Amino acid sequence: MGEFESSPLGRVTVYSIQGCPHCVQAKATLRQLEVPVCDIDIGSHSELRAKLKELTGCSTVPQIFFNNVHVGGNDDLQKLAPEELQRLVKLVKEELLPADTPPLPEKNPSEDGAGENDEFRCERDELADLVKDLKHGGVIGSHRRGLALYKKSFTGNQLVDWLQKEKGMAGDVACNTCQALLQKMYMVSVHRCGQKDGSFVEGMDTLFRLLEDDPHSALNAGQTAACSPLQAAALSLLLREMILKLFSEHLSADGKSVDYKGMSLNPAFEHYCELAIQLQRVELLSLSREEKLAFFINIYNALVIHGYLRLGAPTNMWQRYRFFNYVSYLIGGEVFTLQDIENGILRGNRKGVAQLRRPFSKTDPRLQVALPDAEPLIHFALNCGAKGCPPIKTYTPQDIDSQLRTAAEAFLENDDGCVVDSGKGEVRLSQIFKWYKADFGGTDEKLLKWVLEHMGESPKKTSLQGILSAGKTKVSFLPYDWSSNSYR
Repeated sequence: MGEFESSPLGRVTVYSIQGCPHCVQAKATLRQLEVPVCDIDIGSHSELRAKLKELTGCSTVPQIFFNNVHVGGNDDLQKLAPEELQRLVKLVKEELLPADTPPLPEKNPSEDGAGENDEFRCERDELADLVKDLKHGGVIGSHRRGLALYKKSFTGNQLVDWLQKEKGMAGDVACNTCQALLQKMYMVSVHRCGQKDGSFVEGMDTLFRLLEDDPHSALNAGQTAACSPLQAAALSLLLREMILKLFSEHLSADGKSVDYKGMSLNPAFEHYCELAIQLQRVELLSLSREEKLAFFINIYNALVIHGYLRLGAPTNMWQRYRFFNYVSYLIGGEVFTLQDIENGILRGNRKGVAQLRRPFSKTDPRLQVALPDAEPLIHFALNCGAKGCPPIKTYTPQDIDSQLRTAAEAFLENDDGCVVDSGKGEVRLSQIFKWYKADFGGTDEKLLKWVLEHMGESPKKTSLQGILSAGKTKVSFLPYDWSSNSYR
């Protein structure tokens, strides 16, 4: 199935996106038909998104054309009557391309070396070698404070003495170096992770640990992030694209399941893990709203897959609760679980499903990173790994609001997200709208208004407008498919 190789006669044009199971299934079906297929990745050709909507009236992928005949999505392809399918195949194989066949992009950015320059290149940080020597310098040990014993710790005085004796630093240079180690998050106070803004001189008797020795269960902890920190947005894009590519490579041929075991054994996954370590020291406080949205959505979606690979997919309600409250990354000197990212950061520190309190207390340093208010559109971008979740995508700060609106529109187009029954005057919505009803206004009336405003122009939207104008509308919620998409 060559990219953009047009046959002398007709072709099937497929608009798809990397990591989309429905796209994989559609292309597998088309391969069996032995027709020439041109696969256009909308993720690589975002400029075509508006054109696709214009051509099809849809925001979802895949969208499939036999020459200039728009078939629709994967479900539409699978439901074609055999005689109609044969007619379309004959059309492609025997007739010349009509002038109004969807045009092809001039070049696929994923080919011709594009993207190679985006690979991570580690520039070793100037303090990394110092930290390496410190680990073997006899300074780190156990210290008691009252009844508590702090392993793998050292005092500020011990560190200054070591720098003076072993590294030949003057007293003021040694103190400045210790301050730099705090600010760059190579070390933290044992009592307050990430105490990088305080003065080191004021805490000479304070106990510190190297960040990698701080006790937590983050999946990217336990090693020093020795590279000069990348910008957060750039790092999240690299991580997301890397694990999305891995995910795509291990989707089954029919697009219905993922071989997580094979994925974990892929050498590219180890490279991903090495890159994830660099999240430890990224700067978060200076991020704009748009950068925070893109960064944390991408990291959340990558972390879900990383959690599946390391811990396995949760199979019941209790395991899901533990998974989303346990699976975490160390980011900018602080630990963020999946719940922390979703409810603490992206929902403006609101209580999540089955949570009794807000994720962050008033004194929690992570609160400084949280969005001021909940952003309801994030619910259509976060992918929890279950079959009922929105499709996987990668987000960029430059176009984040447009991308999120597109994700919401695509979600509402799908009958897994919204069903409008004009006969019964009923709207059936995904459980997401029930769980997070407060984010969409808090009442059925406001919820339906929000849904209407975020629908693309379509017969479904027209039907919804009709039953809303007719009077009281019944709202119910569709069953949510929590089943794992893993196999083997």
